[in-house]
Amino acid sequence: RKHLPMETYPIPMVPGPVKVSEPVLQAYLTNYGSGDIERDYADLYQRTQLNLQEIYATSNEMVIMTGEGMLALWSALKSTLQPGDRVLAVASGMFGFGIADMARSIGASVRTVDIPYNQTITDWQAVERGIAEFRPKMITVVHCETPSGTLNPLQRLGELKETYAVPLLYVDAVSSAGGTPLLTDQWKIDLCLGGAQKVVSAPAAMSFLSVSPRAWEIIEQVNYPGYDALKAFHGVGESGAFPYTPYWHGTAALFAATEAIVREGLENSFKRHADVAAYCRARLARIGLTLYPAASAVQSPTLTAVNVPEGIPWAELDARFRRQGLVVGGNYGPLANKVFRIGHMGTQANRALVEQACDVIEKAVQQG
Repeated sequence: RKHLPMETYPIPMVPGPVKVSEPVLQAYLTNYGSGDIERDYADLYQRTQLNLQEIYATSNEMVIMTGEGMLALWSALKSTLQPGDRVLAVASGMFGFGIADMARSIGASVRTVDIPYNQTITDWQAVERGIAEFRPKMITVVHCETPSGTLNPLQRLGELKETYAVPLLYVDAVSSAGGTPLLTDQWKIDLCLGGAQKVVSAPAAMSFLSVSPRAWEIIEQVNYPGYDALKAFHGVGESGAFPYTPYWHGTAALFAATEAIVREGLENSFKRHADVAAYCRARLARIGLTLYPAASAVQSPTLTAVNVPEGIPWAELDARFRRQGLVVGGNYGPLANKVFRIGHMGTQANRALVEQACDVIEKAVQQG
């Protein structure tokens, strides 16, 4: 092997799963009873829902499911779409186009509004034209495209959804929720998807999403019966009748992590992420590295995507980082071996930690 595997990263800067704090670990390690029969679990579920509603700026019901963030993406599609339904995917990166493929795989008729990977939505005429011509049942978009380090503006998309009476707006907010404003109700989002292992900084065991009243109506109509179905979660916090054995440990860790964000205050969390991102990018510029997103793109405050410098293959650069204890994210698809990602999200949105990471990056790049 080129390097030994690491169970614990000395300088963790992977854009998820991020480092889990000690209080969240302790919440996870308690020996809980059965969530099927103890009202205490349903009460915990409801308290976690309330925290997530605050993070999402929504009055819509939050569904909390056992499984990594992709579960929420699949569950929302399968629970609301039927073969032949029209989906307009506003796609600006790997996950945006990936969601389009997911919808196709379950029989939807999909059209994409293509945006370059290093850009964010700016051509609203093209988006509006796609909606007006295609008349979709659902619009899909990714808020933070993690491989690209970009953040799509969503308010205008919500306005267009309302203007053209599109039933559903589906937003992947897995890498943004908690680290930047996510105005679910104001932006008219019907299905807003998240995962525990990103900004929330809990173990990669839970996914969650907000579901609007209109989305619940469609979920009832579609009546999807699978294990990942949303229908059985409607009102489950009050009833306590969970569709499968609840993961008490995962929910407890998720509650502790969301409680930390709520106690910090969302505005404080947003500022912490923005400040750390600004420092990171200024420091990288001084080192002589360039960022992947175009100058006109909106960059996400939760991570920074960096071009691999010429003359140093990614495998070699990664090895240099690891020898100094730094682990960052590589990339996928057309960005593989070309762009790496620094995950300053959640517990890792920490100035001292990012300074350590940039010190290592500087030394690694200066080796030539």
